[in-house]
Amino acid sequence: MLQRNSHSTLHSIDEGLTTMKAIRVHSFGGPEVLKVESDVPIPIHSETQVLIRVGSAGVNPVDTYIRMGLFAQLPTLPYIPGRDGSGTIEKIGSHVETLKVGDRVFFSGASGSYAEYVACESHSVYHLPERLSFAQGAALGVPYFTAYRAIFLKGKAKPGDRVLVHGASGAVGLAACQLAKAHGMTVCGTAGSPQGMDLVKKNGAHLVFNHKGKGYLEEAAKAVGGVGFDVVIENASDINLDKDLTVIAPNARIVVVGNRGNVEISPRFLMAEEASIVGCALFRSTPEEWVETAAAVVSGLDVGFLTPFVDKEYPMENVQEAHANVLSHEGGARGKLVLTI
Repeated sequence: MLQRNSHSTLHSIDEGLTTMKAIRVHSFGGPEVLKVESDVPIPIHSETQVLIRVGSAGVNPVDTYIRMGLFAQLPTLPYIPGRDGSGTIEKIGSHVETLKVGDRVFFSGASGSYAEYVACESHSVYHLPERLSFAQGAALGVPYFTAYRAIFLKGKAKPGDRVLVHGASGAVGLAACQLAKAHGMTVCGTAGSPQGMDLVKKNGAHLVFNHKGKGYLEEAAKAVGGVGFDVVIENASDINLDKDLTVIAPNARIVVVGNRGNVEISPRFLMAEEASIVGCALFRSTPEEWVETAAAVVSGLDVGFLTPFVDKEYPMENVQEAHANVLSHEGGARGKLVLTI
């Protein structure tokens, strides 16, 4: 019996077992296309991969876009959703040297984590600190890797910069606040509820504002000295991008992490400050960028300044509800949603 967390356990794979329970999608559409099936073949790992008994799988907005068929790169049907998660290594390939059977791990960049077992390239699998549960481990991959990419690789942020995290109470936003504060930046976060604001404050933001309040952006800019923000991490660009342009410092970088529609902006703000707007998509990472990002996240976990917050755990059977809720954000987003496998 292998340790899962303080409350539950994961069992080793039975010899001769060839099928598993998994969530599969046979046609693109709404949450109703997510089906729990119990006779899905267990993936066969290659010599460079490990087979992981999944404890928890992350539920990310990108999973819903893929499910709806609205993503740039779509999988072949039928497919198992999920790109990140955590669990225990069951088997290792002959060329894997840094991991062993029984290791507690988290992974990012895999395919098909909404299942009891997933095969993952060993270079995308990382040791999970004992202080973190599997649910917390499932909250690391996409949110923390995206936040690092947005702040450092796309935002070119450095110590001393003034950083605005718009929509900071969601999983990526909280990760961004933790990373920015740990690297010496002045962090201002926004959220849409008192509970969300309190969560943002507890996760590294020096200043927090309610983005439903009138004039909150002007107040935020004033609070950091009145010269504007050097970096803006934008999780809802269709709502905020035009307003972000009014509170930017010279040479500012606005990094678009999330978007659900069109927005009209005035480029004169960009011209006046010689600022830039740049998109951020985790799947565009080069191998070198992935190594850098993973090293930074793993180091932050080891040192202790990175700790994911899980808002809610869902059993596999409630995956449709999880997909509906990850986009609804009633009362404001608060941390990560995960599936308990």
